[in-house]
Amino acid sequence: MSEFKDILLQLLFALMPFVMYNVYYRNLEVNYSRQFIMITCSISLGMSMTFPSSMVEGLFFDVRYVIMYFGLMFGGLLTGLILLIEFSIYRLYLGGTGAADALLTMAITFPLSILLCSLYHKVKQKQLVTVMAGISFSALPLTFLYIHEPDYVFRYLSFNILAIPVQNFIGIWLLVTLFTKSVTDKELYLKFIQNDKVEAINQVAASLAHEVRNPLTTVLGFLKLIRANAQSREKIERFIDISIEEIHRTEQILSDYLSMNKPLGVGRQQIDLISHLKTVVEVMTPYATMHNVSLQADFPAAVVMVSGNSTEMKQLIMNFLKNAIEACIEVSNAQVSISLKILPGQVQFEVRDNGVGMNTEQLSRLGSIYYSTKSTGTGLGLTFSYQAIRSMQGTVKAQSEPGSGTVFTISLPLA
Repeated sequence: MSEFKDILLQLLFALMPFVMYNVYYRNLEVNYSRQFIMITCSISLGMSMTFPSSMVEGLFFDVRYVIMYFGLMFGGLLTGLILLIEFSIYRLYLGGTGAADALLTMAITFPLSILLCSLYHKVKQKQLVTVMAGISFSALPLTFLYIHEPDYVFRYLSFNILAIPVQNFIGIWLLVTLFTKSVTDKELYLKFIQNDKVEAINQVAASLAHEVRNPLTTVLGFLKLIRANAQSREKIERFIDISIEEIHRTEQILSDYLSMNKPLGVGRQQIDLISHLKTVVEVMTPYATMHNVSLQADFPAAVVMVSGNSTEMKQLIMNFLKNAIEACIEVSNAQVSISLKILPGQVQFEVRDNGVGMNTEQLSRLGSIYYSTKSTGTGLGLTFSYQAIRSMQGTVKAQSEPGSGTVFTISLPLA
């Protein structure tokens, strides 16, 4: 039973590079390095030789050939040479009757490992090479052992025909197969991440170009008309006013894109939510009046403290009010209201409008980057608002039906 435990322990040492790879590189956006292989193999080899399988004093059985082969395959020749030096020094230090045989066996298996690793990287049938390596590193040590210690081989026959093949053949097969699979999966993941980044950049570039081109085209057209000097003074002034509006719209588009690149939650402190709501309502009232929308506010006479960034809070409230007002432009008797209520441990404020409303599909896509229900919108304002609310550990819910208006409910934890 103890021999079986020793074999399992050796297999554990053989799998140490694989286990350490999955632990260390789990959340890193890079794959393994040769330095990592060198370090993990050195640790694994040292542990394996420190706690070997043994039936008699001086004869040690470990997974040295497995680690050596693996180190050469994934770490290169330099890693293999370092492992060879480590093995030689440590084996001489351990001593025993089998030290000379161990060094002689390694002198033959090391060049064989280099040959098999070279073959592994060249052929398509890699599993076949792995099987060949497992058989070679099981047969050669057992053959040398039989030549020099035939009595020992027959005295502990069951152990010798079980321990060496299991430790070497199964060890090589498990370590190489599992590590190769993990490395391949990691490479696919990294390619996916890279492609995802490129796609995101392409989307940003295409969206920004599209959004900015429209107002610039308008301004360019009016400038050409003004240059022709064939219009009345009244029309020229109107063209200039429209051009200024389009430039302001371009500035707003660029501000929306830049806001998405800023880290959220920086400079967080305790702020009075009701004070911020009142300030934004005062700012947005002229905008609502300009679009014939009635803006109403209902706040309790209290101080409600939440944890957040003051600028981000004002911006997200303004985004919700602006969207609500713009949703009511084509509605008669347009109304937008904002109210607040205090609940145990949290505060909720609602932004309600009687505008055009949204269907189920539109509701499900709210907050997604580049999605907007408005023909001239980028969707970045609401995306920023959703992200800012989540950064404050809050939630946002939307209820709407086409033609029946929309209600946004924002919940934030009390400070």
